[in-house]
Amino acid sequence: MIGVYLAHPRPGSFNHALFDAVVAELRDHGCAVRAHDLYAEGFPALLTAEETGTVAAADPTTDPHLVRHRAELAALDALVLIHPNWWGMPPAVLTGWVQRVLAPGVAYKLDTAAGEPTGLLRATRALVLNTSDTPQDRERNEFGDPLERIWAACVLPYIGITDTRRTVFRTVTDSTPATRATWLTQARREAAALLDD
Repeated sequence: MIGVYLAHPRPGSFNHALFDAVVAELRDHGCAVRAHDLYAEGFPALLTAEETGTVAAADPTTDPHLVRHRAELAALDALVLIHPNWWGMPPAVLTGWVQRVLAPGVAYKLDTAAGEPTGLLRATRALVLNTSDTPQDRERNEFGDPLERIWAACVLPYIGITDTRRTVFRTVTDSTPATRATWLTQARREAAALLDD
């Protein structure tokens, strides 16, 4: 089973097209998919004071969004995260999803605050698909590719993901329909490759 998570508020965006293409490709291969458009679902992104711990396991929750997402997460074989690059960060709804769903005792455990995390997920693979209007050289040379650091160095290894794949489609605003069609084909191919491992 693969979880596919979209973080973009505007219906009809290229991020939505990526989401639809990836979900369709995985299902075409007979894969069970848990598809989530976080904005459309109204995922509650604001971390509560009670959820700010990092060592002790998160307390049980009655929030239906968290109950559902945390339970699904435990059964996934891989994750696909689709979002734009906004200020070198994921949109707030996805950041809130990370903070509230990838909680201690759910996605990782720590014995001490300074210790090394142990990932608790069954999933070991993730595909991150980003859109950007920043040229690649500028993203790397001026900004250090912050999304690469966030996903491949900070978040995903912390929860036990050992195989992080990431593709950036750029620049989106001035892209042609033909270019976008090529990008969608590429996204389908990369999603299907998650099933080969």
